[in-house]
Amino acid sequence: MSERIEDYALIGDCETAALVGRNGSIDWLCWPAFDSDACFAAILGTHRNGRWLIAPNDSVTRTSRRYLGDTLILETCFDTENGTVALVDFMPPRGKASDIVRLVRGVSGSVKMRMELVIRFGFGADIPWVRRTEDGARLAICGQDMTVLRTPVETRGKDLTTVAEFDVKAGETVPFVLTYGPSHLAPPKPIDPKIALAETEAFWKDWCSHCIRDGQYHDLIIRSLITLKALTFDPTGGIVAAPTTSLPEKLGGMRNWDYRFCWLRDATFTLLALMNSGYTEEASAWHNWLLRAAAGAPPNVQIMYGIWGQRRLLEWEAGWLDGYEGAKPVRVGNAAHAQLQLDVYGELIDAFHQSRMAKLKLDDESWALECAVLNHLAEVWDQPDHGIWERRGQPRHYVFSKVMTWVAFDRGIKSAETFGFKAPLLHWRTLREAIHRDVCNMGFDPGENAFVESYGSKLLDASVLLLPAVGFLPASDPRIRGTIAAVEKCLMRDGFVLRHDPREVSEEQQPIEGAFLACSLWLADACVLSGDLDKAQVLFDRVVAVANDVGLLAEEYDSGARRQTGNFPQALTHIALINTAHNLSAARQESEKPAVQRSQ
Repeated sequence: MSERIEDYALIGDCETAALVGRNGSIDWLCWPAFDSDACFAAILGTHRNGRWLIAPNDSVTRTSRRYLGDTLILETCFDTENGTVALVDFMPPRGKASDIVRLVRGVSGSVKMRMELVIRFGFGADIPWVRRTEDGARLAICGQDMTVLRTPVETRGKDLTTVAEFDVKAGETVPFVLTYGPSHLAPPKPIDPKIALAETEAFWKDWCSHCIRDGQYHDLIIRSLITLKALTFDPTGGIVAAPTTSLPEKLGGMRNWDYRFCWLRDATFTLLALMNSGYTEEASAWHNWLLRAAAGAPPNVQIMYGIWGQRRLLEWEAGWLDGYEGAKPVRVGNAAHAQLQLDVYGELIDAFHQSRMAKLKLDDESWALECAVLNHLAEVWDQPDHGIWERRGQPRHYVFSKVMTWVAFDRGIKSAETFGFKAPLLHWRTLREAIHRDVCNMGFDPGENAFVESYGSKLLDASVLLLPAVGFLPASDPRIRGTIAAVEKCLMRDGFVLRHDPREVSEEQQPIEGAFLACSLWLADACVLSGDLDKAQVLFDRVVAVANDVGLLAEEYDSGARRQTGNFPQALTHIALINTAHNLSAARQESEKPAVQRSQ
């Protein structure tokens, strides 16, 4: 059985990432990139679907772990009756090949260890051909994929698994290096594990040195930034929503989606998190990825793209995998890429506006693309869509979608006014006013005293918490205050915010998912903007408290089971945490307006 989601930690090389359990098993890895097939898929099945375990053979009395300083180098310590051993796991920044390095260090006494390497390409379905090379390495090949295991420890084959037993005494270090390469090429050359460790540590320390210190929240911010960097596909600048697929939003449920893609929904919040933290280079790379991905005919703009900007993310099910704790189906690809979501147009134009305001260098074609997008949006803004949460039912007039079309025209107008661009300003201003009037008339329910999920509905939706952040209405507006109060009354469970109104499903169906952690942070932001810093602090601290022991957060939190749920770690959760931390810090310092406030 898999570990709890929060019992995993992340390692990565800025092109792919792996999840390492507290038990010393790497249970998830897609190689060579985030969106490749998994070669370790035990988290979605059993150990027979691929894993790499290194752990004591002796009975473990205590396990502890940490990242080594401000790095993505993970150290797991196992205490046994005969001694203590430390397992150091990391992936060096990508060079000519991709490597996982695992160092077994003797801390005290003498500990008997075991190693089990189960490679299963094709999401746990394909068993490779394994042979020993002339230099003693273990070479595994299947189709296009190849891995090479190098270690001084004697290994042997057993039941389609590579295994080893060895002892580690105090002061000794036993290295294991697993390297990926295309099967049609010669095996990748070996690396020196000691040098790789030093270079990886230097890489992360240098990267973290650019972070703007932000008082009491610095440690929280830097860990989330490291996580965000680890989820960045370095060749293109795209940032995946999570490195995993099909970790369930409800334990045992069917809401299991592939998040190894890049969402436009997260565009502006990502830029703010990076720019407010001092990472203009990463912000520029993300902006340029957005520009390339969205290039083309405006009607074809999608809600998400692949890490290279791919548009066809065809969804299929890996029926041979049992799913995380039985949560099926296991999905690969994401059919939501074909949905109409009007909010992404607002995110795109807002992201470009924020980039200009931050004086990032933009491509000369940016304004032409924005004008084309706004011309198209003028024709379709009043259509129903599937909303920010990618509902798979009938399209509706979602309030947040409409608000983001208002944002698109608002930011387009302000970019033109501020930077002197040629634009049909009278037409855009007329549309901006019409959309604002439409949302206030159709999206606000006087009986609920709140902005609701969609026109004609009495149900709430956590996305409306973003209305003051995007500047649609000030936080002091009675309708915003009423909306905040309604969310606190109807969408709160055990102190966390649900994104969907629980009143829309029967008692037998509840809960359909855990609390969406970013939404709790959005409520905190709304409270900061309305001047209630104490309430914002409580919400922020509550989210921070459910992070795991190495500071990582999933998409959701099941307060009943007291477990993290959904794909892990989740970029949007960590982005929201960074922005709320900056927001609170700025407010505490009596800044004129919070750092997370979008330029309006």
